[in-house]
Amino acid sequence: MARLEPVRLIFAGTPETALPSLRHLIDQGHEIVAVLTRPDAPAGRGKKLTVSPVAKLAAEHGIPVLKPTTPDQKLIAQVKDLRADVAAVVAFGMLLPQDLLDAVPGGWINLHFSLLPRWRGAAPVQRAIWSGDQMSGVTAFRIVKQLDAGPIYRKLEVPIEAGESSGVLLDRLAELGAPVLASALQDAVSGVEPTPQPADNITMAAKIRPEDVRIDWSRPSEEIDRLVRAACPQPAAWTTLHGERFQVLAVGKSHRDAEPLAPGSLAADRKHLWVGTGDGELELVRVKAAGRKPMPGADWARGQHGGFDQVSFDD
Repeated sequence: MARLEPVRLIFAGTPETALPSLRHLIDQGHEIVAVLTRPDAPAGRGKKLTVSPVAKLAAEHGIPVLKPTTPDQKLIAQVKDLRADVAAVVAFGMLLPQDLLDAVPGGWINLHFSLLPRWRGAAPVQRAIWSGDQMSGVTAFRIVKQLDAGPIYRKLEVPIEAGESSGVLLDRLAELGAPVLASALQDAVSGVEPTPQPADNITMAAKIRPEDVRIDWSRPSEEIDRLVRAACPQPAAWTTLHGERFQVLAVGKSHRDAEPLAPGSLAADRKHLWVGTGDGELELVRVKAAGRKPMPGADWARGQHGGFDQVSFDD
């Protein structure tokens, strides 16, 4: 890709999803006057305060880091003092009030992981997979007060691969979206007018909670497959076995020579672990039992005693 003219910008982002865009902007030689990221948060078993991935990368490159807890008047004054031409946003994790939006002349350009106006909101990749969409993508748009409703600078369509989980797809979109965001920033400072979003075909991508992804084994296998892929890695689809939560991290189609299993019933051999659904069987490819690490379903099954006759999930 051709190198763009350097832009004086602020970068706002927090998790690893934002790293490809920040790296790309650094590599392109843009003048990043500051990074905005969420405050240090407890992480790991010891709950030790840990800097965000974006803060860590910025520090490695000597970029000043701001860690606001709220978008207050102090932050607005700091942003104005930076005299940035434009701001880039990738998974920052904070709603921006109008006074803060107005503090940057070229606006705040967000990289969103869907083809807007489809899947506005917190979980666009998960919702796309769960709904059975064939296409996903990225959209670079100017942030306005209404959630993910701003005018669009650039889009990139990306097919959803067979069997792809939300975590894998999000990682892919983050890499593919980095140059899209860089081009949109150049558009913004060059005076290119973004295109308003259509007023129809809007869908909302509400955050997916653990209680949303409990598996109903009476549902069709394709529907369960989409649920499992959408919920992987977080919050992880689950069921219960002997009264304890049992996570299902990956499933697949696999032929089994025997009488069909009832929904939720289990069967295993040395290489496979199967479960019955509403219209056939699925192989449990990767699972996590209570108190155990994630492992292949067949490995977990081999560690059980007494076989699987009449064993079923509680649901």
